[in-house]
Amino acid sequence: MTKAPIRVANFSGALGDYVGAFADAIADETIDVAIGDYLAEMTMGRVAEGFCAAGKPEALAGYHADVFLRQITPELGRIAARGVKVVTNAGAFNPAGLAGRIAQEAAAQGLALRVAYVEGDDLLARVPALAAEGQLANLDDGKAIGSIADRLLAANAYLGGWGIVAALEQGADIVICGRVSDASLVLGPAAWWHGWAKDDWDALAGSVAAGHVIECGPQAVGGNFSGFAQLGNPARLGFPIAEIAADGSSVITKRTGDAGAVTVDTVTAQLMYEIQGARYLNPDVILHVDSIALSQQGPDRVLLSGVRGSPAPETTKVGCFYQHGWRAMIWGFATGPDWREKADWLRGQLEALSADLALDEFHFEPLGQPIADPASEAEGTVAIRIAAAAQSRSSLSKLLAGYASFGLGGIPGFQGDGAGPPQPRVHYWPGLVRQADLEHRVTFINGPSMAVTMPPVAPFAAPAPAGPAPAATAGETRTVMLGSLVHARSGDKGANANIGVWAKRPEIWPWLRDTLDADRLAQLMGLNPSVQVERHDLPNINGLLFVLKGYFGTSGTGNIALDQIGKAAGEFLRARFVEAPVVLLDDAATMEAVA
Repeated sequence: MTKAPIRVANFSGALGDYVGAFADAIADETIDVAIGDYLAEMTMGRVAEGFCAAGKPEALAGYHADVFLRQITPELGRIAARGVKVVTNAGAFNPAGLAGRIAQEAAAQGLALRVAYVEGDDLLARVPALAAEGQLANLDDGKAIGSIADRLLAANAYLGGWGIVAALEQGADIVICGRVSDASLVLGPAAWWHGWAKDDWDALAGSVAAGHVIECGPQAVGGNFSGFAQLGNPARLGFPIAEIAADGSSVITKRTGDAGAVTVDTVTAQLMYEIQGARYLNPDVILHVDSIALSQQGPDRVLLSGVRGSPAPETTKVGCFYQHGWRAMIWGFATGPDWREKADWLRGQLEALSADLALDEFHFEPLGQPIADPASEAEGTVAIRIAAAAQSRSSLSKLLAGYASFGLGGIPGFQGDGAGPPQPRVHYWPGLVRQADLEHRVTFINGPSMAVTMPPVAPFAAPAPAGPAPAATAGETRTVMLGSLVHARSGDKGANANIGVWAKRPEIWPWLRDTLDADRLAQLMGLNPSVQVERHDLPNINGLLFVLKGYFGTSGTGNIALDQIGKAAGEFLRARFVEAPVVLLDDAATMEAVA
């Protein structure tokens, strides 16, 4: 007999997300499992920087997300009474430590909750041996990890979901993970619930698709969505729920009464987020993103169906972090007439000051411009973001001190915000390790420990990116903002940015497909020639996925430019003007047309 769909509710999309979402999820009596993701690449990098700044980089190994302990402690009684399962990666670098503290809290409350933790992701001690075998080379530039091995702070493999399955099969109520793939938090409960085999590729891929949609929390219900105006500016968005059926199909929804919306577009936005092509590699299965069919099933209910999967890859990613010098950031402001000349003078002063400071990078970025005849000082002011990086902390301290001296010896109306001290600069190094070399285990607090067997694997060959678009024949055209015709979502993976662009209406898709190729996108965004752009076509969702290789330099975590991890890149693209056929323009697009 086919089991009913499992209802999986998300309560966290990243460290720093709404802390009340956990209690809200546990209060929902219709859910079976609550999952929370805390470990974005940027999150891990910022945590590492904090320990470096405190002069205790070795203490990073003991870190877990204490906020989760504060969230779960008052809800342990309700978890025990309802039998809801909780799965999270809040264990970060120390899942055993967090699991132990939760078990202590449960025991103190007289609750017989079984707490398990998943381990085997921590490879830091094994880096020399793995490097000697040629593993862990940088995914983006191919360099051997030996060049930064002596500066490594952490090296954590992305585990799959079968450790979670094993824990739940053995009766765990709460499963604490460290670094698992984000979607594994959903794949694990779904595979346990439905009893899937390790080679049920399509079903597993379906759960990865559902997991990818809900793992970033509010983003699936309208957060970071270019169509946000239709949401009514809610004070706080709700969190998503995935109902996953035995065949791997799923319905994405949310709690009735929660703010936001679940539509084909909000789900498409999340599907396009932070992927690197038409195949989305996870440790347990490869998801064919171009197989997913989306359909609106009713208010706040979107069906994901037709999902295909391929055997798991032979390797999995390893996220490594290392300190690479220091960074500093300053805000300056230029007010009133001649703001360009003021900015030029300030830039020249800073460049002269930094000439002998051996800076690795220097950014001087005026943001916006004052309006004519301003009605307030704010309207007549341009903000200037100044950022620098160096191997020497003292070099940046000298830069900051010199900048302060321009208050008397610089532009009229000089303003600054009082910059803080230099901070450690931590880079992200993405590598690969053979899954067969992992030591994936599940351990129960005050209970057994067991090895987790890997799924069957197979070599992977990525589909070729799309070539140049054919010349579009559009008839009568008008200059309009690209965003009047398309939605977009952008994000980061290592040194690369990705931008997903999809048509607002089906009839726009052929024009989008034939107009926006890799070269045109690079031109519209004014990309540095060193950035390589790939386009991947996703006609199933009327979309194009662009991967901008090297967009962040070495990594997003260490990037010191304004849009550090590319969150605004898609919106910048949508702001550019293009020629579009008049027949595609609705009233809104016509109003936005450039005269």
